[in-house]
Amino acid sequence: MTENLVNAMSEEKSKRIQTEINGMSFTKNFRSASAEEWYIFLPSYTDPRTGGAAGKAIVHYNLYGNKEIHINTTIIYDALELHNPDLHQLVYAISEETVNRLVGYADTLLSVHAGENSYDAVYNNS
Repeated sequence: MTENLVNAMSEEKSKRIQTEINGMSFTKNFRSASAEEWYIFLPSYTDPRTGGAAGKAIVHYNLYGNKEIHINTTIIYDALELHNPDLHQLVYAISEETVNRLVGYADTLLSVHAGENSYDAVYNNS
């Protein structure tokens, strides 16, 4: 049986996502024994209050070495444009790339805060 696969994303959206992912960068703001806070910089989006980072990622690590415990990652987008429901695919792609770059393949509980584009996800390596 042949499956018909359809790309549900327009070429314009796909290019926009690639532009943001290729241009994204991070700066570590804070580190403690159990957590890190990273600023997320995107080429087209900024914090409206400061003009700086579009968002931040907070990564809470497991200190006990128990593989049954996930890393807790929270991403908060301050750029209000990213709260627009039309940009859900962009927010999802940027968030997934952020997890890949900052946490890697560790088991992760993710919470994304972006207005109407907020969501929770679980990444399991097993």
